[in-house]
Amino acid sequence: MILSRADADPSRRGLFVYAFTLGAFFAASAAPTPLYRVYQQLWSISPTGITVVFAVYAFSLLAALLTIGSISDHIGRRPAVALALVLQAIAMVLFILADGYGWLVGARLLQGFATGAAASAIGAALVDADSGQGPIVNSLAPLVGMAVGALLCGALVEYAPAPAHLVYILLLALVVAQLAMVARTPETATRRGGLLASLWPRVAVPGAARRMLLLITPINVALWTLGGFFLSLMPSLIVSATGSRSTVLAGAVVAALMLSGAATIQLIRGLPARRVVLTAAPIMIAGMLVLVLGVHQGSVPVLLVGTLGTGIGFGAGFLGCVGSIVPLAAPDERAELLAAFYVESYLAFSVPAIIAGVLAGQVGLRLTTDIYAAAIILLVVVGCAALMMDGRTRTARA
Repeated sequence: MILSRADADPSRRGLFVYAFTLGAFFAASAAPTPLYRVYQQLWSISPTGITVVFAVYAFSLLAALLTIGSISDHIGRRPAVALALVLQAIAMVLFILADGYGWLVGARLLQGFATGAAASAIGAALVDADSGQGPIVNSLAPLVGMAVGALLCGALVEYAPAPAHLVYILLLALVVAQLAMVARTPETATRRGGLLASLWPRVAVPGAARRMLLLITPINVALWTLGGFFLSLMPSLIVSATGSRSTVLAGAVVAALMLSGAATIQLIRGLPARRVVLTAAPIMIAGMLVLVLGVHQGSVPVLLVGTLGTGIGFGAGFLGCVGSIVPLAAPDERAELLAAFYVESYLAFSVPAIIAGVLAGQVGLRLTTDIYAAAIILLVVVGCAALMMDGRTRTARA
């Protein structure tokens, strides 16, 4: 029924196709997470090596956002998405052929660039297709996609043959199907000139948004640092803390973080941004404390409860941070502002994960988790204090 209605209405079809494609890109991005422990066993990769594999994906994705992030404005949405899908297909082939650490790094590099290219082009296409629903789908599809990818990959690794290859074979088949779907989707963009000039990275923070970006920076860094930790070291931490080697459990923990975040975004998206951030902070802190308790008790239920609480804070915090800065910029300034925001975000997503991998090799995963949690909580507290002081200052001036 949904498909038939989508076929009858071109804009609805575009919304469905691009939402499905965006979710699939992020599902593929989370697919290696349950496999990291398998790779460690196959190729004797250290925790630091695993976090490097994770981080190169984030660096490459950021590079794509900064260089070809606006390419779909110049060549059209369909060609830009098709190009990203072709790059994704090559990345899946590299994963399938991988027989060592170097192949894994190369595959993640290409996958990150493909995902960055897709995220910007599909994000614009979703808004073209439906200006009301498009931004909501843009926020929810990556989180739901990562949850589904982590869960399905965990199940395939646990119960299906050829754990290091089957998931990528299935994802490659999905990419081919999506290429066919995108080819049948109407173009929504009016092409304009200036393609070569658009490839030069531009990052700028409008004057009206500088103060607020500075105020939310500690909380935004905490959010993305948390996400990086979950997607890089959580499977190894589960083994260390609980003794469980279930890849399904590893996928479920990642999925719990993403789905609780997505549900929270959906529920509170109409609330004022500053209020959302200040409400998210104590929930995230409480979730982190419960998560650490679960790690030290070796309790899977406590670990999951902590993850759900942390995920609620994660989703609300992300929504509040974006909502705090975007309205402060003029329409023609928003792209560069978001570029600056995502530079900060993806650096927080990747660099601390590498540091955590080094620490884990030196002091162990449990102590690394304690240090990580303390740093995240400190950043959240500092950010909340800054926002509250700013609010009181504004009230006093008024």
